[in-house]
Parts: sequence; C-alpha cells; structure tokens
Amino acid sequence: MIKKWNVVRSENLNSYKVFSTRKDISISPITGENHDFYVVEAPNWVNVVAITADDQIILIEQYRHGTRSITLEIPGGMVDPDESPLEAARRELLEETGYDSDEWVCIGKINPNPAIQNNACYTFLASNARRVQIPSFEGTEDIGVLVKPATNITNLVAEGKITHALVVVAFYWYLLYNQHNRRVKDK
Repeated sequence: MIKKWNVVRSENLNSYKVFSTRKDISISPITGENHDFYVVEAPNWVNVVAITADDQIILIEQYRHGTRSITLEIPGGMVDPDESPLEAARRELLEETGYDSDEWVCIGKINPNPAIQNNACYTFLASNARRVQIPSFEGTEDIGVLVKPATNITNLVAEGKITHALVVVAFYWYLLYNQHNRRVKDK
C-alpha cells in the first residue's frame, strides 16, 4: 500500500504575478531519507464551456507566450482570492466574450499536474449563453471570439486545432455530462 510522504520543511522560493514556487523537503516512507521536491503554487483555474440556445459553442483565440502561438480555446482564467469558482467562471466568460448565462453547472474538477502543481481546474457548463455586452479585456489580453457548432468539438480536437490540455479535458467533461443526461432522459 502506498504511504503518504511527510513534509519536514517548506521554503518559499520565488513569487511571480500568476504563481509562486516552493521547495518541500519530505521523508520517504520507504527509506526514511529526505528528498527535495519543487512545487508551483498557483491559483485555482476555471474553464467555461458556453453553449448558445441554438447549440453553438463560444470559443476564443489568443496568443500564448508559453508556446509562442495563437491558440483556440474556451473562456477561462484564474479564480481570484475573494471569489468562488462559479463567480470566476461568470466573470471570465463575460470579460473575454461578452456572453452570460442564467444556467450554470460545474461539470468537472481536475488537478492539472499534481506532480508539481497545487491547484485545481473547474469546468463549468453555461447553457443558453447569450451575448450581453462587448468583451472587456485586461491589459495583456487580445482575444478573438468565435462561434462554432457544438457538434464540431471532437473534430477541433482530432484535427489538432485545439491543443490546450485543460480545454481538451473540459470538452471531455462536457461530452460525459451530455452522455449521462441522455441516459437519464431515455429511462
């Protein structure tokens, strides 16, 4: 049976705008030896699968500095310290796309990379999304909003047009949610 490691000491290393780094010294439950582990401490994250009344999905395009490329994604962002994941999801959808919804459900939660990160990513479904305002971008954001048939989601992933891992997972949650709801309706 796998045993939990005991943390002997934690040390904050660096702090940046969107994450900080920490060094943990932990004792192996097998050997009793100390080992160093490095952790990225990051805020929780939200992704929004926004579907309109006519079954269109709201997508965004933006430049990503990590890959130095323009990516096709869904709206999302960090959860601020004073807000819930749902509040962050609503804020991000509105800011990035100008869309809102009265029908929200959390359809999944994952740990993006538990080996080195301490945060969670929540996926929300916003049904019957509608445009209510012009998007309001923050200082570094330059976002294009696209509307595509929701039935094209799997094609966008299969064709390599969507490569962001957290977006692919969000689509998986969405497909599972729809599959479960269809089974319940058919009973």
